[in-house]
Amino acid sequence: MSQLQGILTRLKSLQEQAAGGEPMQRFFEVNGERKCQVTFHPKNETFELEVYNDKEKPKRYQFDNIDMITIEIFDLIQ
Repeated sequence: MSQLQGILTRLKSLQEQAAGGEPMQRFFEVNGERKCQVTFHPKNETFELEVYNDKEKPKRYQFDNIDMITIEIFDLIQ
């Protein structure tokens, strides 16, 4: 549960930092390896998740719900 709370806290911080109108980004890593990048777009209040996989192009997903992207990130870093 604490890992979920940590992810949620980081995403909320991302939202607060983007209050100036510019998109903000944050990376999530496991043992120094980047698993994904999250960009918050304040104009339309959406999150964009870019998932990194070995030898594949990154895949991008859009979320408008902070809880759903938190669960997705949690699954990626497990």
